[in-house]
Amino acid sequence: MAATLHLAGVEEEDLINGIGFVICFFILISLSVIKFKEGGWVTLVVTGLLVLVALAIKRHYLGTAKVLRRLDELIEAAELSGASVERDRVAAAEGPKLDPKAKTAVLLVNGFNGLGLHTLLTIMRMFPGVFRNFIFVQVGIVDAGNFKGAAELENCRRHAEKELQRYVDYMRQHGYYAEGIAAMGTDLVAEVSELAPELFQRFPQAVFFGGQLVFPDETFVTRWLHNYAVFALQRKFYQQGFPFLILPIRV
Repeated sequence: MAATLHLAGVEEEDLINGIGFVICFFILISLSVIKFKEGGWVTLVVTGLLVLVALAIKRHYLGTAKVLRRLDELIEAAELSGASVERDRVAAAEGPKLDPKAKTAVLLVNGFNGLGLHTLLTIMRMFPGVFRNFIFVQVGIVDAGNFKGAAELENCRRHAEKELQRYVDYMRQHGYYAEGIAAMGTDLVAEVSELAPELFQRFPQAVFFGGQLVFPDETFVTRWLHNYAVFALQRKFYQQGFPFLILPIRV
């Protein structure tokens, strides 16, 4: 029933967007033709340029998504590296005990994906045997695109918790203590900054980690199009005296 209602809502939204597009397109063409000699051609040129820019941006994002899908191959490798989650769920629940005084890695993730796994494996490769606790933090951003009522927000939270549990199961199977923390908010930096003091109080030896995509030919455009929140978080943490390391992920 819920799925049917969601589908109906999507179809209704598509219908409204389609009607809006037709009306706006009709107005644009009508005014441009009527006022062509009085400057209407400028509107056509500017609109055309904006459309080309939008298509170029979309092409860039599609290319980036294709690269990230290659990173997602790590998901299958990670799940095959240990016993199945279903078979070892009980053993994982009874896994390593928490040692709050041990070195703790706090990872910012956005779902159980190649980017998060790449960051995790990089930590384990760079700091072998250093960290005994792994805390995974995922913040769901609430905006106009997903703010469709309390039920939808709860679905987002449950999805985040499910993704975090996959990280937790994976690490416990490999002999580490792990837990996941899901939060919802309108600003990633603000939400993580609010969570940080409590985490550092629980784990005095904690170090925050965040992964950041690195493009071969980085330009102003790539910096503008992609989320660089980790750098803002790093500055915020440094001001508070908290350690925060950014791990580069080349694409």
